[in-house]
Amino acid sequence: MSEKGRSRARAAARLAAVQALYQHDMEETPEARLLDEFHQHRLGGEIDPELAGEQYVEAETAFFDDVVKGVIARRDEIDALLGQHLAANWNISRLDKTLLQILRAGAYELLARADVPTGAVIDEYLDVAHAFFDMRETQFANGVLDAVAKAVR
Repeated sequence: MSEKGRSRARAAARLAAVQALYQHDMEETPEARLLDEFHQHRLGGEIDPELAGEQYVEAETAFFDDVVKGVIARRDEIDALLGQHLAANWNISRLDKTLLQILRAGAYELLARADVPTGAVIDEYLDVAHAFFDMRETQFANGVLDAVAKAVR
């Protein structure tokens, strides 16, 4: 796979991981079922059979699995770390649920994926944030992830 192809596959894996973590958080979907559902129906599968040829971008499955499993396994540690880098009047429970999953996934990569450059982690999760939010929330995510990066790398 080319470097550009790998980058697109990782970007797709990150977006899918945020979606899976949101589902896990909101519906308490068990990890094994969650991973299976995404493997079977979301990672590179057709978006809608009615839309002939429209497909999700092929995601790097192993990377997706690592982010999802890692965030679930280290959730308390990640939340404590994020909490340390929120403004004094903020806490985890006040965050939008989608934004929280973006921050959790980004913090996990900063903690556990030393093979991924800091700038790449932050830039990729800001791209995910742009898919859901306007500039204000994206700047907030940038500030939190930058502070986490400085603390753990």
